[in-house]
Amino acid sequence: MRVRINRRDFGRLLGLSASAATLPAAGAPNPGNKMAGDRKFPAGFLWGTATSAYQIEGATGEDGRGLSIWDTFSRVKTNTYTGNNGDVADDHFHRYREDIALMHGLGIKAYQFSVSWSRIFPEGKGAVNPCGWDFYDRMLDALLAVGIEPFCTLYHWDLPQALMSGGGWQSLDTAKAFSDYSANAAKHLSDRVKNFITISEVSTFVDDGYLYGSDAPGLKLSNAQVAQVAHNVLVGHGLAVRAVRANARAGTKVGIADNAVSTCPVIETREHIDAARIAYREENARVLTVIQEGRYTDHYLKALGADAPKFTAEELQVISTPLDFTGLNIYEPTWVRASSTAPGYEVVDMPKSYPRMAAGWLEFGPDGMYWSPKFAHELWKLKDIYITENGAASWDVPTSTGEVLDTDRILFLRSYLTQLLRGINECVPVKGYFLWTLMDNYEWTDGYAMRFGITYVDYKTQKRTVKLSGEFYKEVIARNGLA
Repeated sequence: MRVRINRRDFGRLLGLSASAATLPAAGAPNPGNKMAGDRKFPAGFLWGTATSAYQIEGATGEDGRGLSIWDTFSRVKTNTYTGNNGDVADDHFHRYREDIALMHGLGIKAYQFSVSWSRIFPEGKGAVNPCGWDFYDRMLDALLAVGIEPFCTLYHWDLPQALMSGGGWQSLDTAKAFSDYSANAAKHLSDRVKNFITISEVSTFVDDGYLYGSDAPGLKLSNAQVAQVAHNVLVGHGLAVRAVRANARAGTKVGIADNAVSTCPVIETREHIDAARIAYREENARVLTVIQEGRYTDHYLKALGADAPKFTAEELQVISTPLDFTGLNIYEPTWVRASSTAPGYEVVDMPKSYPRMAAGWLEFGPDGMYWSPKFAHELWKLKDIYITENGAASWDVPTSTGEVLDTDRILFLRSYLTQLLRGINECVPVKGYFLWTLMDNYEWTDGYAMRFGITYVDYKTQKRTVKLSGEFYKEVIARNGLA
């Protein structure tokens, strides 16, 4: 995970807005089914952790794996802060048993991993690599042997490089190739994987990779081209949902992981809550809203004008194929207040003194963990929600005894989990939480400079050391609640 460019910047660039008349009015707070002050999560709540293939696997040239766009992009040293790439990363490809034992020791119940598309289809499509699934077969068997439930993300940004010759996500051919790959994954994995995530964070890799050029594939396209790329990705998502359903075993579920803009009322009064709800629908118009509603909002299309994506009614039907669950990646807040002028809300700028974690883009805002699932549930009547990512980078430095005392990360996690429990106690249907991330890893263009893990990795020796935050998370899981 890494969101260098704040998500709300793109929405504000477009001048997105909405009318209060199109949305339900705020009701009284739902008292839920728990007593105030109860710090326990529901029985069966799923405690997990999340990683992505390029950030941890390494072994980029083994077992017939093809190049991905991140291989190509990160090997240009000036493209990353440290000049490093993911050729080795955490060497998880060879050390997966050690990492699974680490998870088991922490009591983790579920593990969200991603598949390297180019391990399976080195050219992105065509012939399947005979060795492609071997690593994932070994890893899944090891996970299940210790009772850890796997969640499989099919795409976490590492597009096969070969598909760029046809334009990458600028072409609907890539959406079709993604569908074929997803079908193959469902056939091969659904005897052990019961939950598939199509894509992680559409807006992040579209904006950073195709608008700003800061991430792979490093393009700087026009607003019109970027809007079309985002649309094509969503078509790929919808086709993948259908492919999984058509090829997976009975009982398999499929959803998406979206880093929805977490609009929060700056003051919890009715007018500001109403404004934040309006903002949630409109600030997420490009991805989550169209997936849930099957249409782009009028304001989104009007704001883009001639730059709006070209689409058909059939494509919108594909995009809005119903999901079994919705994943929300929640990191930073977007503060909103009511406005007497259209669109009925105003985004409040962050002052320079606003608290941030080590990654400068990550503004501290636990309120988003309450309001984002709550608004998503209210607007679209979602039945199953997972927090598919949440975590923070810290300046982790081992002590003379080798410990990592990351009290700042513990503060972050405790605060966010408290707000998550607040929503669950009001009957917001959040079924599980995946902490980002299990261990320090290759953090995209930040290289190895940013550490998000609850386990410290010495990249020279590959030694893993559980941080104080890992012990905290272990205790949360054991209690199924907060102390």
